[in-house]
Amino acid sequence: MRIRALIIRILRQFIRDKRTMALMIAAPLLILTLMYLVFNGDTYVPKIGTVNIPSNLAAAVVQNGATVTEYASAADAEAALSDRKADAYLVLENQTPQVKLEGSDPSKNRAVMLLLQKTFQAQAAALAPSGAAAQAAPVFNYLHGSANMASFDSFGPVLIGVFAFFFVFLIAGISFLKERTSGTLERLLATPLRRWEIVAGYIAGFGIFTLLQAVLIAWYCIHVLGMMMVGSFWYVLLITLLLSITALSFGTFLSAFANTEFQMVQFIPLVIVPQIFFSGLFDLDSMSEWLRWLAHLMPLKYGAEALRNVMIRGQGWDGIALDVYVLLGLSLFFMAANVLALRKHRKI
Repeated sequence: MRIRALIIRILRQFIRDKRTMALMIAAPLLILTLMYLVFNGDTYVPKIGTVNIPSNLAAAVVQNGATVTEYASAADAEAALSDRKADAYLVLENQTPQVKLEGSDPSKNRAVMLLLQKTFQAQAAALAPSGAAAQAAPVFNYLHGSANMASFDSFGPVLIGVFAFFFVFLIAGISFLKERTSGTLERLLATPLRRWEIVAGYIAGFGIFTLLQAVLIAWYCIHVLGMMMVGSFWYVLLITLLLSITALSFGTFLSAFANTEFQMVQFIPLVIVPQIFFSGLFDLDSMSEWLRWLAHLMPLKYGAEALRNVMIRGQGWDGIALDVYVLLGLSLFFMAANVLALRKHRKI
């Protein structure tokens, strides 16, 4: 009887806690659905540019599963490669196929190399019975990275963004929640301090520690783990700091809708996990077109893309300016939302 009473009490507790019930039922279904949509997408089709190559060779490349775009000159193909409109371009120099890869994604590099090697092997086999001279094997060059570039070098910038965002979001949200549940926030609201001053003070205070975290993460990954670093370390630091401040303001905002630390943790499957799927850790080009648009709603996507532009592609301010402005705008938006959220505690 006593065990049955305890079971009934626990069941009633779960039934009353609608948020926990939703977490147990809806969150796994949401994550599984995202995994299905991400991993069950179309097979990636390499985008290859060509410059003055025979039509039969271009047709063979298309037949083997690539999208081919003809460019008038190598300069035009190079520009398309730099803008990531193509994964590689193919040109013949003295009858030797020269292939230049964009190079920042090892998985795309492998897809292009395997496809072109298969194409030229098939061409050589077709010409062998007739005695015609087959073209030489393609020579591969890289716009970014190299043949020795590891997968960790490609995923590393995304992982820096993921960990910086996740830990700051969680710690900031729980810390701000403790300020509220302990009564400290109520006492501050009773002082002449305005709501925006309280928010600015908390963001600045926590921001000092996020700055230290950003410096430590960036320095450790680049100088200790040996992650590829082509661009400026200061840009990496700026992006990591802005991403952390976005997570900080977002975490403190969501803490207004939680009453316990456990409820704050419940936001992770709904807020953090979807961002990881759309951060660039998985290939977005193989997803459905409508699903790709969700990535534009994720702060982590902008931070991860900017870090890749600096660390792998060596781009400067022009390559990261849009991402920086978006992260800055999101930080200011969540700070303003924090000010409005404080109204539910006490008007001042």
